[in-house]
Amino acid sequence: MRLRVEFTTEPFDLDEAPPHALVAREVIEAAELDSVDVGPFGNTAEGGADPVLTAVDALLRKALDAGATRVTLQLNVIGEEGR
Repeated sequence: MRLRVEFTTEPFDLDEAPPHALVAREVIEAAELDSVDVGPFGNTAEGGADPVLTAVDALLRKALDAGATRVTLQLNVIGEEGR
């Protein structure tokens, strides 16, 4: 199964990326995912179910530890592995 996750962390800071946003991006960029798109107001990543779910777990834990007060995410099944 392939998954796509889209996420944001809050609170926002328009002047510079807050620590929780930086940590979340580091986690997702370091994960073994097929594609990662990091943007100022949202981030998207795709990959197999296990790597995506492992990354989401780490992202939630580390972003909250770094001061996030809200993490909004959407997880979609986008297909089967190998298709």
